[in-house]
Amino acid sequence: MNSQKEDIDLVYRALKGQQLAFKKLYAKHQRSLFLVCLRYAKDKATAEDFLQEAFISIYKNLKKFDQSRGVFEAWAKRIVINTCLMHIRRNRLYAVNITGEEQIASQAPDILSQLSLQEMLQLIQQMPYGYKTIFNLYVIDGYSHNEIAAELGIAVGTSKSQLLKARNYLKKKLQANQQVFNSEHG
Repeated sequence: MNSQKEDIDLVYRALKGQQLAFKKLYAKHQRSLFLVCLRYAKDKATAEDFLQEAFISIYKNLKKFDQSRGVFEAWAKRIVINTCLMHIRRNRLYAVNITGEEQIASQAPDILSQLSLQEMLQLIQQMPYGYKTIFNLYVIDGYSHNEIAAELGIAVGTSKSQLLKARNYLKKKLQANQQVFNSEHG
């Protein structure tokens, strides 16, 4: 049985009250969904809290999953992202400090191709929340600036500015890491 058919079968069985079926869905998808939480959270413990709350929401909304419209993991990922964003909005963790004196330079080249998954997660974890949230939503999760602005209640320009700052932040971190590497191995 392919993965999508297995998910649909597990959803169907969970909706019929079979607790083991939902536990299998959890076991199958918890790692990939935890990585999503980790990108938005300040630390591992917070990511675990986000994941737990997201799975409660997934369970409560299981009847809303429409197998004809998509893949279970993509549907669940959307719930996970929304759970993370709810916490970020509630705690105003996306609040940004923008001064009128800041110059917005052209976007830095896409630095993701230079990073391993582990390196990228570590750098994202170190970012200020405003940068991290916008970067995750735009670059990794594929939201538009208009969607980000609507989700977070900020201006489109703020979303664009924070993305630029996030990219520049990553670029500076990469350059610093490269200098350390060169001095150690040069």
